[in-house]
Amino acid sequence: MEQALVIGASGGIGRAVAEEWRARGMVVTGLSRADDGLDVTDPASVARVMGALSGPYDAVFVAVGILAPPGRAPEKQLAQIDPVAMAQVFAVNTIGVAQILAHLPRLLPRKGRSVTGVLTAKVGSIGDNRLGGWYSYRASKAALNQIVHGTAIEIGRSHREAVIASLHPGTVATAFTENYDPSHGKMTPAEAARALCDVMAGLIPAQTGGFYDYTGRDLPW
Repeated sequence: MEQALVIGASGGIGRAVAEEWRARGMVVTGLSRADDGLDVTDPASVARVMGALSGPYDAVFVAVGILAPPGRAPEKQLAQIDPVAMAQVFAVNTIGVAQILAHLPRLLPRKGRSVTGVLTAKVGSIGDNRLGGWYSYRASKAALNQIVHGTAIEIGRSHREAVIASLHPGTVATAFTENYDPSHGKMTPAEAARALCDVMAGLIPAQTGGFYDYTGRDLPW
């Protein structure tokens, strides 16, 4: 039976992905700050919680991130950038996730296919940015995409059938998007999870290091 790991399993999308994988017959281990004390901004916490895992995991999903620090909102103008707030966003979205990914080499099977999906965002695409704004969030996700790409290259040298990809979930009805109402509407977490799991199931080793949306479409960096 396949083993799966979800980091951020108490969040809307992370919880839904864990439930979807269980429905597909996988044994799922879920970790989160709320349930396991995993604080990705604290290296000691990451080392303790991730170090307790043994694996190997056939599938990993990392759903860690913040839109802005508590009580703040994404910047609309350069003048609204606050260095402390920006550092907090990067601490979670970029540096925190990088610390999680550093544990992948020992948690993935050396032989056979594995897939790791890292939740990023289409607004982290530099090539697709036509509106500006949201400086900290956009930049943190663009930086995370670079880390995911580099991780795929490094791990691919020792785990030749591993697939590691950045994934955009679409607009999902969670607490994360409660103040955002796009004209195209929102997907439920279950719908997004089903789509993301389908994408992860279909990716092949030749696609490792890529950036894909919930339909499997390539996104520009």
